[in-house]
Amino acid sequence: MNELHYQVDLLKAMNQKLSEKERMYRLMFQTTDGAYLYFSYEKKQIVTLGKWHSFFDFEIQEPRDFSRLLDAVEEPYLLSLQEALSPEKRNEETASVECPLKGKKVWLLFRIQVFYNNGQPTDKVITVENNTKAHSQKEELSYMAYYDALTGLYNRNYFIKLLSEYVDQASKTNNTVSVMLFDIDNFRNINDGMGMVVGDELVQQFGLFLNDLCGEDMIGCHLHTDVYAIAIYNPSGSRTPDYLYREIRKRLREPFHISTGQNVRISVCVGVAEYPAASSSPLELMNCAEIVVYKCKEAGGDNMQYFTSKDQESFVHAIELEEKINQAIHNQDFVLYYQPQYYTGNRKLRGVEALIRWWDKDGGIISPDTFIPVAEKNGSIVPLGKWVVEESVRQYAVWRKQFGFPFVLSINISALQYKKDDFEESIMSVLNKYQVRPSEIELEITESILIDDFQAVTEKLKVLRGHGIRISLDDFGTGFSSLSYLKKFPIDTLKIDKSFINTVVSDSVTRVITESIVHMVKALGFESIAEGVEDEQQYKYLHAIGCDVIQGYLFSRPLPPEQFESLLLSGGKDR
Repeated sequence: MNELHYQVDLLKAMNQKLSEKERMYRLMFQTTDGAYLYFSYEKKQIVTLGKWHSFFDFEIQEPRDFSRLLDAVEEPYLLSLQEALSPEKRNEETASVECPLKGKKVWLLFRIQVFYNNGQPTDKVITVENNTKAHSQKEELSYMAYYDALTGLYNRNYFIKLLSEYVDQASKTNNTVSVMLFDIDNFRNINDGMGMVVGDELVQQFGLFLNDLCGEDMIGCHLHTDVYAIAIYNPSGSRTPDYLYREIRKRLREPFHISTGQNVRISVCVGVAEYPAASSSPLELMNCAEIVVYKCKEAGGDNMQYFTSKDQESFVHAIELEEKINQAIHNQDFVLYYQPQYYTGNRKLRGVEALIRWWDKDGGIISPDTFIPVAEKNGSIVPLGKWVVEESVRQYAVWRKQFGFPFVLSINISALQYKKDDFEESIMSVLNKYQVRPSEIELEITESILIDDFQAVTEKLKVLRGHGIRISLDDFGTGFSSLSYLKKFPIDTLKIDKSFINTVVSDSVTRVITESIVHMVKALGFESIAEGVEDEQQYKYLHAIGCDVIQGYLFSRPLPPEQFESLLLSGGKDR
C-alpha cells in the first residue's frame, strides 16, 4: 500500500512537471519488472511507464483507449478484465484479475488501485505483471489436486466429489447412476515377473483407454495401482455398463505394446453397483462395486458382475460377522480342539493338530469355514493367529510336562500372519516363554503363501528351520501344485488334501495322483500325511502305498483338551 501511495505521489509530481522530468521518470520505471499506467481523473491525463511495451504494442493516451486492453486478452476473460479495470463504479479501492494475452502463452496479472478524495476518485494506478510462471505453478497444483498424473483420469478424492454430485442430481431428477470398478487380473504377477516399469506403463495405457471411453455424463478415475472406476449419469445406449464392457473386451483381445518391447495381454474383473438400487451413498456404491469385483476374482476373473440384493444381504452379514469376530477376540470366545495324527504302520501317536473353534454364546459352535475367510479379509486373522500360537504352545507345555513323552504340535499359519515382519521373533518368543523345544513344533502353511513371493517366503522358512522348527505344506494339490518347486522349498512334511482321499479308493485317476505324490515325497525325504481319512479301506490303501501318517475321523475327531488328555493317559495309542 505504501508503495502504491509513493507511486501515485510520484506520478502526480511527474504529471505537473512532465515536460522537464519525463525522461528521468521513464528511466526510473524502466528498471522495474512491471508495467504501470497512471490516470488522473481531474486532468484526464494518462501516462504509461515501466515495461509497457514488453506486454503491449500500443499506447493508451485517453480514457477511451482503455478498450485496447480488452482487445489484448483472450475473449473468455474480457468481462472479468472490464469489471476489474473500473473499481470506482462499485465505490471500491482495489481490484485484480489474471488474463492470458491473446495468441501468446503469457499470463498477465492486472492490479488496479483507485484513490479517493471526499468520496470522489482522483487517481487510478494500473500495475501489470508477467504472471506466467506463477500461473503454471498454480495450474500444476490444481492438476495434482484433481487428476492422476499417470493416467490423466480423476484421482479418488475428486472422483468421489463428482460422484456425489451425480447422486445428488439423480435424486432430484429420479435418474440412476452406475459405478463400474475395474481390477486388472493377476497384476502382481505382471509387476513381479516383468518389472515395475512394464507395470506402470500398462497401468497408464489401460487408464488412457478408459479415459477415451468416457463421454458425456461419464467420469473416470484411477483409484490406486491397477484399480479404476467409471461413473455414468443416467446410463443408456452406448453409455451403459454392458456396452462399455463389450468395448473393453474388444480392446483386450489385443495386447498392450510396451515401450520396452514386451507385448502384454490382460483381462479385468468388473463390478457394477447402481444408484439407488445398491445404495444412496457414493462411498457405499464404491464398496458395493468392490464386493462384486472380489466375487469375480473368486470365480476366476475376466468377468463382470452386478451388485444384487443377495450381495447386499451377504455384505450386511459379513459386516455383522466382522464385528462379532472382533468382539469374540476381545471376549476370548475362541477355543482350541486337537486332532490326533497317527503313524500308518503302528498306529502310534505322531502328533496333534491344533484347530480353532468359535463358541458363540448365541448359536453354539461356529465352523472355521464360516469365520476364517472373513477374518482373513478384515485382518483379524493376525491377532487370532497369535492367540492360537500362544494358547496351543502353552497347552502343549502343560501336556509335555504332565505326560513326559514328546509328540509334534502342528499349528496352522495364515498368509497374513506369516507376512508380518516380526513373525519369526514372535514364534521364538512364545517357545522360549513356555520352554518348548522348536523341534516339537510344526508350522502348517498353504500353497497360497508361495504365490506372492516365493524367494522371500523360502528365505523366511529357512530361518525358521534353522531354529529347528518343522515346516508342513498343507492342502497340497489344491493350489498351483508345481512339483518342481518342492525340491527348493524347505519343508519337512507334505499333507495330501482331503479332496484326494475322499475318492482314492473309487477313482483310478485319484489313485495314480496320490501314489505319485507319496512316492515323490519319499524320494525328496519328506514325511507324508493323509488328512480326512474316514474309513478302513482308505487307511489300508494309504498304508499299502507307503503314506507315513494318517489323520481323520477313522482315528479321531478333533477333541477338546480334556478328551485329548484322556488319550494321552492311554499312552497315545489309537482307540
